[in-house]
Amino acid sequence: MAVEVRAASEFGDVAAVLGPKRPDANVCWCLSYRVPSKLNNELRGPARGEYVAGLCRAERAPGVLAYEGDVPVGWAAVAPRSETSFARSRKIPHVDDLPVWSLWCVRVRPGHRGNGVTHALIAGAVEFARAHGAPVVEAYPIDSGGDRIDQTMAYAGIRRNFERAGFVHAADTTSVLAGHPRVLMRLDLR
Repeated sequence: MAVEVRAASEFGDVAAVLGPKRPDANVCWCLSYRVPSKLNNELRGPARGEYVAGLCRAERAPGVLAYEGDVPVGWAAVAPRSETSFARSRKIPHVDDLPVWSLWCVRVRPGHRGNGVTHALIAGAVEFARAHGAPVVEAYPIDSGGDRIDQTMAYAGIRRNFERAGFVHAADTTSVLAGHPRVLMRLDLR
């Protein structure tokens, strides 16, 4: 089935991909890099979902969703780096002073992996950023050297998937995820 990527403006669809099985559970909701750490720690249980619902109602959606037919099957978080914790990160360097956008989370629902959803999400996130004036998109994927990565920690993406999408290695980082280094990958849209 063909994969279509659209702006993540429907909260119910975002919840289907990111939300917890139990409404009172404390799951990430892809807020960990989006909001300051103090707010991230204060948002508990249903308040996390309510915060994301507000993001979905904003003029600019908080990312993109992949659909197979009408079923939401994947998510990618993308926003101006200045609106994320990457703007202040000591582990992920700034290559230059361009107002880059960050693509920091790619998630595909179980049962839909291996069908090209990740590739569609990366391409859709890039197009979303381009449509909103991004000159460059950055990602901070795991450089696993071909090793398998636990799916829970694969949210940052895998280097080779970004290379396939035209991103190039711009810098090493001191960030480590799932025991592997993360690298800074960039795609120039100018």
